[in-house]
Amino acid sequence: MDKDKMIEKMTDTMSKFIGLLSYKLPDDVECKLRELGKKETNPLAKNMYETMFLNQERAWELKVPSCQDTGALQFYVTCGENFPLMGSLKKILTEATEAATVVTPLRPNAVETFDEYNTQNNVGEGLPSVTWDIVDGDKCEIYVYMSGGGCSLPGAATVFMPSEGYEAATKFVLDRMTSYGINACPPLLVGVGIGTSVDAAAVNSKKALLRDVESVNQNKKIAKFEKMLEDGINAIGLGPQGFGGDGSIMGLNVVNTARHPSTLGCAVSIGCWAHRRGKITFDANLGYVLDSHKEVAL
Repeated sequence: MDKDKMIEKMTDTMSKFIGLLSYKLPDDVECKLRELGKKETNPLAKNMYETMFLNQERAWELKVPSCQDTGALQFYVTCGENFPLMGSLKKILTEATEAATVVTPLRPNAVETFDEYNTQNNVGEGLPSVTWDIVDGDKCEIYVYMSGGGCSLPGAATVFMPSEGYEAATKFVLDRMTSYGINACPPLLVGVGIGTSVDAAAVNSKKALLRDVESVNQNKKIAKFEKMLEDGINAIGLGPQGFGGDGSIMGLNVVNTARHPSTLGCAVSIGCWAHRRGKITFDANLGYVLDSHKEVAL
């Protein structure tokens, strides 16, 4: 297959995958929501879970987005240096976004700042965004995330003095949850990023939202920090859609990188109950596996 044909094939596959994510939740999120729904004792909260499940059933049957805000498209790419289309990936992902906007359809959400006009195709300056990791090999892993305007896009980040300790990070996360967690359509997936600067912590917090909702950090100290924050946020009692209930979040993940001796960066990003993200892995021949949606075909 020549390069142009390969580009066309991968663009078409990515467009279909983006569309799928708008109306089908990933396996781990579906499983967790059903678990939370079964455990819930608040009658109104149980009714909200039933409504969520009905929403997902209808979205799947009709093949239409389960939420009107299909977000800003964000791609997190881990690409092998020998993957044949590495140099064309930005073009492929941009054109796939445009195609999915028309075919699915997705709500146009790209507004050029200062000029203040909607591009109508979800493509603009810096959108869709692509975060890269280049590794050995010839495979390409792509996480797609529909980052909603009420949940993950209004994240927050700051930098503490190390003397303030991780207690300051704990207070920062809990304060953020009490101030706008209810507006982000709980139950939530909370991503916490720790790093040396605002930008490092912010990227880490978004990568934390890509981890499985049931995942536990391999570092025991961080795992303890995750559990402490999860228990604290659940104790707030937001419940599904903020109507109160036994659980406020699906899970809490921390992604960390090293810091400068004089800084402790912290960021928090939040995914709503309709946590529309997915992972697809391509081989060098453009065969693919839907890692996040194992029982679904494009």
